[in-house]
Amino acid sequence: QLQLAESGGRSVQTGGSLRLSCAASDRTFSHYTMGWFRQAPGKERERIAHISWNVKDTSYADSVRGRFTISRDNAKNTLYLQMNSVKPEDTAVYYCAASLSWGTYLAPSDFKSWGQGTQVTVSS
Repeated sequence: QLQLAESGGRSVQTGGSLRLSCAASDRTFSHYTMGWFRQAPGKERERIAHISWNVKDTSYADSVRGRFTISRDNAKNTLYLQMNSVKPEDTAVYYCAASLSWGTYLAPSDFKSWGQGTQVTVSS
């Protein structure tokens, strides 16, 4: 099972930007679809973006499309989430995850390896 570790979460003001990173344990990272999820207090875990192993395909939730960008560097075994124009409703714990599946819509159950999460707080 691929080990994943998120970093980069912090407090930021509305309209600001930040970049999350997810470091994978080894080179098998390059074979996985990678995704970002978030979970706010009292809410279900939400898929916000995922990216194919060869970076040819990406998918975004409507809530973040146009503001967030998912990317990966397979040479560095690292996944990124660039977050721009953040809003208070973006406040959540953000998780990266790995899947051997691909599709426009993937559920949390499609992802078998998960990081421990990093907190993002957006203030007014």
